[in-house]
Order: sequence, then C-alpha cells, then structure tokens
Amino acid sequence: MNTFNFEIKLKRENKVYYENDMLLGCVQFQCSAETKHEGIQLYLEGIVNLQLSSKTVGLFDAFYNSVKPINLLQNNLELSAPGKLSAGRSEFHFELPLVSRKEPLYETYHGVFINVNYQLQCTVKRNFLGKSMTKIQQFCVQYKPTGLGEDSLRSVPFSLSPDSLQKNATAKERLSMPRFLITGRLDRSESCVTMPITGSIVVQHTEAAIKSIDMQLVRVETCGCDEGHSKDATEIQTIQIADGNVLPKLELPIYMVLPRLFTCPTLLTKNFKIEFELNLVVVFKEDYTVSENFKIVFKRSAGPMPSKMTTAGR
Repeated sequence: MNTFNFEIKLKRENKVYYENDMLLGCVQFQCSAETKHEGIQLYLEGIVNLQLSSKTVGLFDAFYNSVKPINLLQNNLELSAPGKLSAGRSEFHFELPLVSRKEPLYETYHGVFINVNYQLQCTVKRNFLGKSMTKIQQFCVQYKPTGLGEDSLRSVPFSLSPDSLQKNATAKERLSMPRFLITGRLDRSESCVTMPITGSIVVQHTEAAIKSIDMQLVRVETCGCDEGHSKDATEIQTIQIADGNVLPKLELPIYMVLPRLFTCPTLLTKNFKIEFELNLVVVFKEDYTVSENFKIVFKRSAGPMPSKMTTAGR
C-alpha cells in the first residue's frame, strides 16, 4: 500500500513575519512508492473575518456589506505541473512576498467577533478517482517595533471611592454603599503588547471587609461602518490581586502578562475596530461590587512600553 504524506515547512522557526518580508520555505513530500498527481498548487492568504453578534441580526443591508471578509493577501504559486512524485522524500521550495495591494497587513489576532489570520495552503490534485489532498500552515504577521514616546513612562494614578462612583449609582446603591478609599497607579501611560501591565494598589481604609480584588482585561470589538455597527466587549483574562480582606496601607502589586494571540496593537479601521480596556473589580464580603474602567491603547514598541490610558468610573 502506497503511503503519501507531506507538510509545509517555513524557514523561520518562530513563524513571525513583517509586511514586505519574503516568505521562504518548502513543501516536503514523503512517498513509499512513485505517486502520480495532477498538479501541486500553493496558495497564500491573509484575511480578516468579521462576525456579527446575535443581538445585531436583522440590521439593514449596508451593515451586512460592511462585515464581509476583508482580503489582505492573496497569491498562488504552481509548485509542480501534473506528473509523478518519486519514491522517498521530495521537496519543492518557494518564495512569496508579503505585500498587500490595498489594506495594510494587520497583526495576527484571534478574537471572538474579529479574527486576522494568515496561512499557506498546499493542494495536491489527484485524478477523478483520487481525492485531492490539502495541508495548511498558519503564520503570524506583526508590526515592526517603533520607538518609545516621551510620555510612555508617565504613570496613571487612580482613586476608587463612593464619591467617584456616585454619579453612576442609584439612590438605593448610594445608601448601601460602604465607605472606602482605594488608590493606586498604573506604571506607564502607554502599553507594549510584549510587556506586562504593572502598577500597584493600596486600600487606604474601608468600613466593610474586602472579599477579593481582581484586574480584568477586556477586548472591545466593533464590526461595521458609520451606517451601522456591532460593538461587543468580552473578557480575555482576569488576574486576582488580593484574596480576602486587605490590610490598610499595604501596597499590592499589579502584574498582568498579556496573552500573545488574543491581544494586538489597538486597531481602528473604517470597517472594524479592536480596542482594549481594563476593569479593576473590588468585591466586598457582603457581595457588594464596585469597579473602575481604564481605556487602554496597546502598541508594539522596541522597548518596555504599555499604553495610553484614561480612567472613567463605570
């Protein structure tokens, strides 16, 4: 019985590329016997897939048109005309430029409603009795790191108290809200996707015992255009800063490592947006919860650099 296997191998082991790079590699075949084929094709594709959340179903046609898949890269290469693969190992080398004709090459990103994917697909065509065989190799595209801005090391102080939350609280909540003051800072005003988010938090005083303090990273994905859009916020990850009651005046560190494929530099385009936020959540023993929201801009920099943040009570 003839066994026939093949795989796509990229020359760059980490599979990370920049726009205008040359994609080098080979398709390696292993056949136990001579194998006939009807041609070998290699396809290069970069695409943005946009998906509407269920709450937006039923909006008008202009909206649906705005969330069609966006092609960033499209190229194909014939590795071999119809013929035969010899027994043993065979290799077909390729070079493909990562050059976009219209849209820039956005960074690889795996979200809930937005996905930016890049891949190579190799198809071996067989005769009408044999099923064509396909293998896929994904790779990552990143922006080239940029220099640091002068404001990148500016810390962002914050304060959480009943007074800062009163404007968003109901009358009932104002009466039941315990008295407390929580202060802290985020170490940098800009955030690099390869560096952790750091800072500190201090419980200055509180009438009610604290159950936990958490920091939540949220993606905010917007699909659509000016005529209509779908905007959804979903959790990426949550870290626990404190478990149980916290001693007053004790400085607690904030240290959050960003997941590689689920974050990317903040991206704003005419058809979609990828933005990020931080939520500081404090839960008291009576299960009363308060939170503070930080809008955060991620970048890709050559050095330690988190992102421009603004605070707003939620």
